[in-house]
Amino acid sequence: MDFPILSSLILLPILGALFIFFSKSKSNSDTTSKYLALFVSFGNFILSLYLWYLFDPTTSDFQFLEERTWIKGFINYKVGIDGISILFVILTTFITPLCVVYVNNSVKNSLKHFLISILVMESLMIGVFCSLDLVVFYLFFEAGLIPMFLIIGIWGGERRVYSAFKFFLYTLLGSVLMLVAIISIYWITGTTDVEYLYSIGIETKYQKLLWLAFFSSFAVKTPMWPVHTWLPDAHVEAPTAGSVLLAAILLKMAGYGFIRFSVGLFPIASEYFVPLIYFLSLVAIIYTSFVALMQEDMKKLIAYSSVAHMGFVTLGIFTFTQQGIEGSIFQMISHGLVSAALFFSVGVIYERMHTRLINNYGGLVSIMPKYAIVLMVFTLGAVGLPGTSGFIGEFLILMGAFKKSFLVATIASFGVILAAAYMLWLYKRVIFGKIINQEIKKLPDLNKSEILILSILAFVIILFGFYPEPLLNTTNVSVKDFIEIYYSNINFTKN
Repeated sequence: MDFPILSSLILLPILGALFIFFSKSKSNSDTTSKYLALFVSFGNFILSLYLWYLFDPTTSDFQFLEERTWIKGFINYKVGIDGISILFVILTTFITPLCVVYVNNSVKNSLKHFLISILVMESLMIGVFCSLDLVVFYLFFEAGLIPMFLIIGIWGGERRVYSAFKFFLYTLLGSVLMLVAIISIYWITGTTDVEYLYSIGIETKYQKLLWLAFFSSFAVKTPMWPVHTWLPDAHVEAPTAGSVLLAAILLKMAGYGFIRFSVGLFPIASEYFVPLIYFLSLVAIIYTSFVALMQEDMKKLIAYSSVAHMGFVTLGIFTFTQQGIEGSIFQMISHGLVSAALFFSVGVIYERMHTRLINNYGGLVSIMPKYAIVLMVFTLGAVGLPGTSGFIGEFLILMGAFKKSFLVATIASFGVILAAAYMLWLYKRVIFGKIINQEIKKLPDLNKSEILILSILAFVIILFGFYPEPLLNTTNVSVKDFIEIYYSNINFTKN
């Protein structure tokens, strides 16, 4: 196929952002900007579905490759996808138009610039999942910080500046070491081409230090315990659409990075550091679940639950099993959908009540029955109930973990119980009980745009819960060959 479909996916939101920027805005509620942003983001989603239709799941080779010389002898603009990366591209293009639709109701100032930030961020995130050159990956990876920094810092809550800078500094400092590692890889091998690095391998004596350098960045972005503290602050202060993008997509860049780079480039070091990953993942699953139980702010509770769910992801990746890695990818997609839905749901009642404190709610079931129904679906998805997408990912991860360590899998299983505890406890307090706050009686139920957004998410969460085959078929061959190459590298080194 000659058509540069991946570059189109990356560039289309940027072009849309430029059109919006240069359009003449007569008022804050500029209709042109709204419709243009929606048209571009939805168009990108359709293009990503076409990409999925063209994708060949029977091969693990990178497809739709595009390569252009950028800086001769050093950096090539190289993009391509396989079964591991394509689903993240689709997730990005799926979530973005939902954010655009939601923003129309929620953002009251500088809507035009907010839409520009969302579209630019979409471009950069797609670039992360398509990059097959380490330098290009790094540029996309770090550039994604800028629009999110602006979204939190300009349109966030009262402590938005503090949270924005905390988010920026944590993630930037974590990535400095990754940049040093990329330069070191070029010095050692003479290339930053990911495909070529896979074929030649990196000398064993360098792998541990390089692995730790990449880990410093991915651990912060995931986020893993104990460098997770920026996430609750960022979520609490970010506007709803910002929280959705942060939870649904931005965190997935790190999980993807662990698979593509940490394990793919440094198999020997990955094997060596398995105990460290298991320990940090289990602490994240158990500890942050208990912390979530104690939260009074709905956004903070969901933020801590994200840390726990991403703990399952890192655990699954480092089992190095078919079930574990497939489960991790599925869990990331599912968490992207469920966390987006939960943050949208919180945004719905926050726009009405201007408070996120759980104690200020109660008895919503009789006032907002439609809202109560969709929130129940999302809560059960977060719990991992069979019939929702959340179940498939966690089940596969635990299967992979049991193959490697009965003890680790058993401890991780308690995380599922704790997730049920804090999510059902949240649902009970918000939806049921007596109406203590009389303001609740005045609340309108879901409007048309809210019904549209939440219904779509509920449908997809249930669909992939009952029918996960399209996702698993897409990843199966790529993951299988990825694991085979990993173990062949391990065995070759041992021999």
